[in-house]
Amino acid sequence: MLLTCLLISSAPAEMVRIDGGTFAMGTNGGFRYEGPAHQVTVKSFWMDRYEVTVAGFERFVRATNYKTEAEKFGWSGVFDVETGKWTRVDGASWRSPEGPGGKAAMNEPVTQVSWSDAAAYAKWAGKRLPSEAEWEYAARGGREGQLYPWGRDLHPGGNPVANWWQGVFPSHNTIADGYKMRAPVGKFPPNPYGLYDLAGNVWEWCADWYDAGYYARSPRIQPRGASSGKERAMRGGSWMCSENYCRGYRVAARGHSSPDTGLNNIGFRCVKD
Repeated sequence: MLLTCLLISSAPAEMVRIDGGTFAMGTNGGFRYEGPAHQVTVKSFWMDRYEVTVAGFERFVRATNYKTEAEKFGWSGVFDVETGKWTRVDGASWRSPEGPGGKAAMNEPVTQVSWSDAAAYAKWAGKRLPSEAEWEYAARGGREGQLYPWGRDLHPGGNPVANWWQGVFPSHNTIADGYKMRAPVGKFPPNPYGLYDLAGNVWEWCADWYDAGYYARSPRIQPRGASSGKERAMRGGSWMCSENYCRGYRVAARGHSSPDTGLNNIGFRCVKD
């Protein structure tokens, strides 16, 4: 009983323990840079149950007076759902992801944060960003061969179970999932490990440098990505992903962008050894 109590009390708040193991990472049935499928072993780690929220990021900013790269630039990229186009918006930031005049909800995932911003938050929190291998292993929830965090059917029971773009991107969104853009964290069922929003909502930064050919030479144990690069990896897709565009909500899907990128569909979650 004492041991059990000690284990429970030492568990980081709002994190889930992911026991290490071996799994088939990647896919041979997707884009070329998502394969080849290969066996990978990861060690045990803790992962945030939810994507880091606006409220959580605000605590970090208040404690450190941190300024994000978008705030330093004075602008950021915003996808306008009305025009269906990406635009440069002066004053867009984590507080106002679509620009001045709007404000992010405290319980939604923080966006307009670059890789460097996410890494700074993780260090402050005593955590780190996940490797691509850790992220995918956790997203699969201990199940082999599934396409999505919940299984192989994109519409189980005929309904969307994650926040992604239903309809034809970017011209028509049926909003069948109930959200035109970002959703508050935890509004959809978790995967078997108890992790929320691993598909859709916002892309999540990973620690790795992105390399399209990395899987062909990846170490089998605890891979950490390429040793250098120009872009960082992202996982999970976002509210913009649809059946006709990117399909980034698949567990094997890979995204990437320059480390200073901040957009209104990119966020992150952390892990801890």
